[in-house]
Amino acid sequence: MISSITFVSVLKGLIGILFLLFIAYLLSEKRKNINWSLVIKGLIIQFIFAIGVLKIPAVADVFEFFSTAFVKVISFTYFGTEFLFRNFETGEIDPALMNFAFNVLPTIVFFSALTSLLYYLGILQKIVYGFAWVMKRAMKLSGAESLAAAGNMFMGQTEAPLLVKPYLLKMTKSEMMALMTGGMATIAGGVLASYIGFLGGSDPAEKILFAKHLLAASIMSAPAGLVAAKMLVPETEPIEDNVSMQKQNMGANVLEAISNGTTDGIKLAVNVAGMLLVFTAFIYFGNYILEQIGELGGFNAWIAENTNYDNFSFQFVIGYLFAPIAYVLGVPWDDVVLVGQLLGEKTILNEFYAYVTLGKMKAAELFTHEKSVVMATYILCGFSNFASIGIQIGGIGSLVPNRKGLLSNLGIKALVGGTLACLFTASIVGMLI
Repeated sequence: MISSITFVSVLKGLIGILFLLFIAYLLSEKRKNINWSLVIKGLIIQFIFAIGVLKIPAVADVFEFFSTAFVKVISFTYFGTEFLFRNFETGEIDPALMNFAFNVLPTIVFFSALTSLLYYLGILQKIVYGFAWVMKRAMKLSGAESLAAAGNMFMGQTEAPLLVKPYLLKMTKSEMMALMTGGMATIAGGVLASYIGFLGGSDPAEKILFAKHLLAASIMSAPAGLVAAKMLVPETEPIEDNVSMQKQNMGANVLEAISNGTTDGIKLAVNVAGMLLVFTAFIYFGNYILEQIGELGGFNAWIAENTNYDNFSFQFVIGYLFAPIAYVLGVPWDDVVLVGQLLGEKTILNEFYAYVTLGKMKAAELFTHEKSVVMATYILCGFSNFASIGIQIGGIGSLVPNRKGLLSNLGIKALVGGTLACLFTASIVGMLI
């Protein structure tokens, strides 16, 4: 069971937040220009939201309602999968097909189509605009960066910039940093549905629980991304206050919108499948080499006897490399290496691979504390990895080719900012559980 708020958990969380603020301050381009009022307001927004979702029954019930609805929508994907892959003689799906390719990837396709439909109907824009209005008023942001940050809560890191396409050419350096960091700090609805499946397994209650955490993480990390971005690259230029949302042509009618969304979802699903195939193969290849090094060096046996790992491996290295960060954030000592491994996998590979690993760890009951699983869920909930730098330079750069140089210059900083945002969110949640 997750424990209630304690003095120790609050103290650890505060230490984690102060540590992250110190890192952002240390890496800031212009420390004297940091808007501390914005930073404090952004953290307060996160904290209030976290308290509402985790500790106030009325708010938690509302969020659980949406989480339950989200999980219910996910379940509809199964009927499409069943129609395509069931055995005509038995009427059942062959158990051999109940795997990642036939169970998880269809969810991505379905949610891509659903997102396209919601955008065509104008529902998604209203939700995005509502969140943008709150952040703009509360944090005194420009119209473009607040709109992009809100868009990143529900859309991908290359789709959200389309909302502010007319303003990309004249965006300040700080605004562009906020746009890129927001993309790194959050995830898209399509893949979020997949992560619910990884973590919830076949248990409906667990699916609803992790749907709540993942939805909360995606929303909380938006203001956190702005905090990190505005500390790393403070605003020093005049900003445009009022902007209107750019309309996208999702199709001439409902059917075309669904069709276009389906096509985009298939592309994403194929990309995810290929990416995981290649990354997994390279990890096994690298681990084979590291295992041989461990055998020659004679320390495989020591690792197997004294750690949770069987031999010298990529997971062993990044687990212990990132463990100190996990500990500072407030992750329980017994699980810091496991969470460190997940943070490393997310940053070096991507969050999809890391969530697959988290699901396996959870199923194998490797974690000593349930709190560690929840904090890891928030830590991983963002696109902040090295591959995303190239994705953003290519995606946003195609919308505004003249600013590719600036995008390249901000790539690593946006990765750092996105990572800090997810860690801010996890640290705040860790204080409350």
